[in-house]
Amino acid sequence: MSVVSIPIVNKNYPMGCEDGQEARLIELGKMVDARARQILDKIGPLPENSLLATLCIVLADEIKNRPNIDVTDADLREILARIREIKNKIVM
Repeated sequence: MSVVSIPIVNKNYPMGCEDGQEARLIELGKMVDARARQILDKIGPLPENSLLATLCIVLADEIKNRPNIDVTDADLREILARIREIKNKIVM
């Protein structure tokens, strides 16, 4: 298992991933960072937890409304579980 530091809005978050998946995780982190910055540009500064919650809702909404992709309740539960894992890492 590898650990990659993912910068999101000027703060680094260590994230674990399987060996060989580092580049993919970094690329996903860049997408999340860009979307977080767009949100902040639109609504202004937010506390970290509020930004995280807003970002997760926005990304879940984008996934849910994507054409030709069938998002199931199980998918959303998996996303929510991942969000909770990330939140727990941030709060620590």
